[in-house]
Amino acid sequence: MAEHPNAQLVRKGYEAFTRGDMDTLRGLMTADATHHVPGTGILSGDHKGQDAILDVYRRLGEETGGTFRVELRQVLVDGRGHAVTLHHFSADRRGKHIDDDGGIVFRIVGDRITDLDECVADLDATNDFWS
Repeated sequence: MAEHPNAQLVRKGYEAFTRGDMDTLRGLMTADATHHVPGTGILSGDHKGQDAILDVYRRLGEETGGTFRVELRQVLVDGRGHAVTLHHFSADRRGKHIDDDGGIVFRIVGDRITDLDECVADLDATNDFWS
């Protein structure tokens, strides 16, 4: 059975993110998409618009010296414009290491991502890593 188009879209996004392919990522989002990053760290908050979102991804790489890694483990869809991912991530920053699970709730309209709500398994560890 073929994978749902929303799952394919999200997988394409993770693959582009892993390659650092910002042009592909831009093409997967609406111009006014918003990425909500949890916690109290330097990258936390609501980042609205493609440029703001891609800047967060750029800063993520810079702040971790290119050590940030994410492994997509599962994509769940509801057929009504939502996809939920489960992933594992790790990175090093300023003498600290993080190795945790997370996920993103995607809202999709047509064939474009409009909203990304990020969640992490250990919010305290995430806040400490990004402090």
